[in-house]
Amino acid sequence: MLDVAGTSLTAEDKELLNHPLVGGLILFTRNFQTPEQVSELTRAIRIAAKKDILIAVDHEGGRVQRFREGFSSIPAMGNIWSLANQDIEQAKTVAKRCGSLMAMEVQAVGVDISFAPILDINGVSDVIGDRSFHCDVNYIAPLAQAFIAGMQNVGMKATGKHFPGHGSVQADSHIDMAIDNRSYEQVKALDMLPFQMLIASNDLDAMMPAHVIFPEVDDRSVGFSSVWLQGILRNQLGFNGVIFSDDLSMQGASSIGGYIERCEAAQEAGCDMLLLCNTRDAVVDVLDNANLKVDPTSSERLKRMLKTTNINWQQMKESHYWQQLSNELSSKLSK
Repeated sequence: MLDVAGTSLTAEDKELLNHPLVGGLILFTRNFQTPEQVSELTRAIRIAAKKDILIAVDHEGGRVQRFREGFSSIPAMGNIWSLANQDIEQAKTVAKRCGSLMAMEVQAVGVDISFAPILDINGVSDVIGDRSFHCDVNYIAPLAQAFIAGMQNVGMKATGKHFPGHGSVQADSHIDMAIDNRSYEQVKALDMLPFQMLIASNDLDAMMPAHVIFPEVDDRSVGFSSVWLQGILRNQLGFNGVIFSDDLSMQGASSIGGYIERCEAAQEAGCDMLLLCNTRDAVVDVLDNANLKVDPTSSERLKRMLKTTNINWQQMKESHYWQQLSNELSSKLSK
């Protein structure tokens, strides 16, 4: 899964999208001007790919919302609890509305999935913070489950992140090496609980591992670790959905080596799709030189992530359901 620099495609973008190893594209704020423009961009991406291609975005709400102008302002997940007056049933209702509204709007401009929801605890991590639903791990799963129900009600698949939890590590893996020295039993008893619960209830279609090293479990960070991805996530927890790597250009991925080594190691560990963003030279190098394969099982899993709704932006704005959700959320936010 690669990215593009602008609001329309270059000749090189089109050539890369048609490469047999490219199966996805992630959009950022720099790719967005208006809903109409990004709708045209996603249409052009699908034409250039000449195959099923998964288009994604990080559109969680709060400070991580890539599309703004014309889109609803989704609150940070950590604010839902206070918006609902610390009432769990009200909070679940708000979370479900947020999930549906986010998913409707993102899909209406041609995007398949938002990488959501965050299942990390709001602990010591600054990069997580109010992106998390709560500081109490017991509230995260029910609120995330409601948010997912909202997403799935309008046809979007859910991606839990960052397995097995990034909230108890202060270092920001975007720019630093994140190391958590707790035992597996300690991680399992706290940070991993929401992941376990939502896997058991079959709510998660995909998972994104954390760029965190847990030396007591494995000397490789989770996204490069067959111990975590195969032994724990697949075999012990029984997860059968897609595993996306987190962005392999992040500093937290650098412990493995260069970009080719990172991509090869992530696929070998069990990632179905590799994200490599904001470094076009590395993408070209990996596509030309890395020892990667198109795995049929991964391809089948990824196909299930594609959106099944075809409502466009104008049709969405005219729909009674969108208007109702938008009014309800605006009313809640204005109180």
